[in-house]
Amino acid sequence: MSNEIEIGRGKRGRRSYSLDDVAVIPARRTRDPQDVSLAWQIDAYHFELPFIGAPMDSVVSPATAIALGKFGGLGVLDLEGLWTRYEDPQPYLDEIASLPENQATVRMQEIYSEPIKAELITARLKEIREAGVTVAGALTPQRTQEFWKTVVEAGVDLFVIRGTTVSAEHVSSEAEPLNLKRFIYELDVPVIVGGAATYTASLHLMRTGAAGVLVGFGGGAASTTRRTLGIHVPMATAIADVHAARRDYMDESGGRYVHVIADGGLGTSGDIVKAFAMGADAVMLGSTLSRAEEAPGQGFHWGAEAHHSHLPRGRRVEMGTVAPLEQLLFGPGHSAVGEVNLAGALRRAMATTGYLDLKEFQRVDVTVAPYV
Repeated sequence: MSNEIEIGRGKRGRRSYSLDDVAVIPARRTRDPQDVSLAWQIDAYHFELPFIGAPMDSVVSPATAIALGKFGGLGVLDLEGLWTRYEDPQPYLDEIASLPENQATVRMQEIYSEPIKAELITARLKEIREAGVTVAGALTPQRTQEFWKTVVEAGVDLFVIRGTTVSAEHVSSEAEPLNLKRFIYELDVPVIVGGAATYTASLHLMRTGAAGVLVGFGGGAASTTRRTLGIHVPMATAIADVHAARRDYMDESGGRYVHVIADGGLGTSGDIVKAFAMGADAVMLGSTLSRAEEAPGQGFHWGAEAHHSHLPRGRRVEMGTVAPLEQLLFGPGHSAVGEVNLAGALRRAMATTGYLDLKEFQRVDVTVAPYV
């Protein structure tokens, strides 16, 4: 059965679904939540939580990356953010949090115009490494050529290449583009790359040798990509498509497993549950973690798109502060809106549907049940 519908006589489009459009269906069997495992492993790195802190200045600082790592997750530092531009970024974080709405974008463009300093990349990653947690840093494809040696020499464990859209076949008339396949082949560090939103794009990224593929464009709560560029990813369909690409790539490659990581539009614990149900191995969280008391954004949230020098495609949004990071992850929760006890909610959803681990949970039945 085709999902294509006729928009007009000259154009057809595919019907796609957001995470709000789907729901998980309980199965015949149930379990005790304490019997459920949320463990996740990528390459040689094992995590007790499948939660990755998004490389956004409002979410991950060296301190929060360390804290998230000690709680069993992974924090990814934005190596193009304030921590690699300023020796002491705190005054600028304070200023961004206090800016009036109508001045935020212009002032952020000014603050982020400060050049990135290689020595600060080294210092920040060293700080995380010395805490004894897994070290992960992110660059955009445009900056990877310039700084990758600095990042690897600093001792990064996982390298994240994250952009709004990353393809394996970027074409440029002005400069030699990043050759992802050659770059990953020559790098002795696992690489997570994205965003991708379709079966074909993600399959090409998997063929480059990436250890994981980010699904979505990230920054869902703070992004205005749909308004500025007309580009949007319904996440339920995107995750399911990339999950299918991974299955076919495993057949093609003789069993090589590439991790599917949902990135964007995961504002509540229910969204996180449904992302795993659609086929994700892990989730990259931005707005969800920006509500922690320790979050550097101080209740505000923004991504790199919000301070783009020529075409901002995001904004600073107020998320509020709801709980310390530990309570945000493990509870107890004191509200019923899916903002606190993220791990507990995922564990209970898996137990309610009878699944023991995340890979099993990818097989759970779902229904299309849009909110009207």
